[in-house]
Amino acid sequence: MDSRDDAAVAADTRTLHWTSHDTKWVLSLFGTAVGAGILFLPINAGAGGFWPLVIMTALIGPMTYLSHRGLARFVCSSSIPGSDITQVVVEHFGPGAGKAITLLYFLAIYPIVLIYGVGITNTVDSFMVNQLGLPSVPRWILSGVLVTVMMAVMIAGQEIMLRVTEFLVYPLAAILALLSLYLIPSWKFSGVMELPSAGNMLTTIWLTIPVLVFSFNHSPAISQFSVALKRQYGVHATEKADDILRRTAIMLLGFVMLFVFSCVLALTPEQLAEARAQNLPVLSYLANVHGSPLIAYFGPIIAFLAIMSSFFGHYLGAAEGLHGIVRNQFDPDEKRFSDPTLIRGVTIFMFLTTWGVAVLNPSILGIIEVLSGPVIAAILYLMPMYAIRTVPALARFRGRPSNVFVTVMGLIAMSGILYSIFG
Repeated sequence: MDSRDDAAVAADTRTLHWTSHDTKWVLSLFGTAVGAGILFLPINAGAGGFWPLVIMTALIGPMTYLSHRGLARFVCSSSIPGSDITQVVVEHFGPGAGKAITLLYFLAIYPIVLIYGVGITNTVDSFMVNQLGLPSVPRWILSGVLVTVMMAVMIAGQEIMLRVTEFLVYPLAAILALLSLYLIPSWKFSGVMELPSAGNMLTTIWLTIPVLVFSFNHSPAISQFSVALKRQYGVHATEKADDILRRTAIMLLGFVMLFVFSCVLALTPEQLAEARAQNLPVLSYLANVHGSPLIAYFGPIIAFLAIMSSFFGHYLGAAEGLHGIVRNQFDPDEKRFSDPTLIRGVTIFMFLTTWGVAVLNPSILGIIEVLSGPVIAAILYLMPMYAIRTVPALARFRGRPSNVFVTVMGLIAMSGILYSIFG
């Protein structure tokens, strides 16, 4: 497509007015991104002080918009109506790549399920001990009960669960915004005057980028989002997706970073380090040290709801991914075991591993930094940029500075794992 075609598409797109349907997509994508991840982001992002956080804020806005835009363009490039991301990968790169992407998706989502098993256990234990004054329940019992409850909700009725989760995310976001404003009188500006060395600042930014990628990620919804836009807007789907994703990124940047700055300014670097050592969401830690009855009781409840709502969505994705991997790799013809048997096996595996990891209590931020963030970066940042460079249907998007920026940030996010392992 040449420049005249681009101009014609742009002119036609201006006639596509913003609709309530587009607004619903902005809210849906926003809700996908806003989950328990942001409850751990201030602990990591604020560890290096105020000024690295300012630089990260300037980076994450364009990172979020441009990366998700690239993935949406990739899905919209299919010539087959209704193709989701896995089918588009197969169309452009072959069946082997389709299997690899399915595996990467599982590796990106499954650790998040494990993270929430740990997070829900620590949140409830902290609330029982610090706010209710109850003795600590043995970890293997508490985690087993909580994981069982979450799994039981999943098994009992997934459709009802999804509706409740979607309903909860918006008041949850509103309450978090109000808490951000509530913390303003507790802000301490001593850190604003402290400028870290260039080396420490760059290291802090480098190691925090995977957590930022994780916390702003709404790629699980991009595939169906792009399919729906292609169905509704046809050849203008890419341009409409750009507009919706731009507004989503702006909304996310304002909401999430207000929360992060508010928490970071209300706590000292030493307190943030203590929260990380205790493996607690920032709201649970605030409830223990802030002294406000409002935060003492509502903070852990909000953290509990955020973790629960995020767990449900990610469990569905991880379970479906594992089901697809086992079925496609080992028994595509259903000769060894029936589908109900496989579903039961996947459920048992997910329960036992989530419970086991919750008992072990590994570092939540460590899992994000070492595995989830880099894998998400590979799918969200690098794969679409590679496609733009190699797929003829995406040729019109080549040679743009934004492609270089997304590629570099994706490589930085993935390289953080090397420092975490060998540094």
